[in-house]
Amino acid sequence: MNVQENVPLAPLTTFKVGGPARYFVEAATNAEAAEAVQFARSKDLLLFVLGGGSNLVVSDAGWPGVVLKVAVSGIDERSENGKLLFEVGAGVEWDKFVARAVERNCAGVECLSGIPGSVGGTPVQNVGAYGQEVAETIESVQALDTKDGQIRELCTEACGFSYRTSIFNTSERGRYIILRVTYALAPGGAPRVHYADLKRYFAGREAATLAETRDAVRRIRAGKSMLITPGDEDCRSAGSFFKNPVLSAGQFADLAGRAKAKNLEIPSYPALDAQKKVSAAWLVEHSGFAKGFGFGRVGISRKHALAIVNRGEATAADVVAFKEQIQERVEDIWGIRLEPEPVLVGF
Repeated sequence: MNVQENVPLAPLTTFKVGGPARYFVEAATNAEAAEAVQFARSKDLLLFVLGGGSNLVVSDAGWPGVVLKVAVSGIDERSENGKLLFEVGAGVEWDKFVARAVERNCAGVECLSGIPGSVGGTPVQNVGAYGQEVAETIESVQALDTKDGQIRELCTEACGFSYRTSIFNTSERGRYIILRVTYALAPGGAPRVHYADLKRYFAGREAATLAETRDAVRRIRAGKSMLITPGDEDCRSAGSFFKNPVLSAGQFADLAGRAKAKNLEIPSYPALDAQKKVSAAWLVEHSGFAKGFGFGRVGISRKHALAIVNRGEATAADVVAFKEQIQERVEDIWGIRLEPEPVLVGF
């Protein structure tokens, strides 16, 4: 295990903000991950697990403890009960795995193409986009239990998946270090073309292939600067900064009433039993933060209303201050407190 000191974290994130890690360890094996945990304990320091760096904001002070970057690699395949199971190392780049699945003509993750980050981060927030989420295909998660140092295999039910949540970022936050994830995909399955953007893209066509769907998703994401493209300022972000609020019937009625008073109609779709999921992007845009809005070093993406972007030399403090400004305005106008999607590290 190689322990480095005072390693800058900003270059390891898509936002490109934040200070250094006091100690930094990259673990390519289960044993090295366990060693890193013991190292942190021996120095009585907090441990933070870093994946692909695509969904976090690191404070300007950095991380005063140990940052562990899980770099477990490899993709193994096996057939089971009519499914093709892919056991993927947590350090594998997510989009490379999706490309592999589509090449093998396996359905289940094609709409998650182009999402930055690593495989190990996908179960944490139950990553989803364009009508799919990883909870639908995750068979199991192999993780190091920091409570007793044991390697555990957690089934889908044990992961407690819900909209953008799991036990890994709620009830058991900080307990498990994800090492491998097994996905059960459908060989020869049809692509999921349910999302409005995809329906528009394929309008007039009877069917699309998995490869065509993957290409369409990547093109749509690129059009919103949600595909990492070198030199594109709007890509210096953490992707969608706020979760789509899931409201009760009463909350939704209140929101609809506020909108009606402004001669507006809330776009929504059914979610989670009797609840309603509403568009955070709509709330942001209808609170005075249009695409391209900004001042100085931070702003809103010119192509995606939910992405806060680093326009150059921004600090983490700039990002957080802008985030809070948006939250306060949306709450004042619409009575809804938007919840950030990225992890805030070192604050």
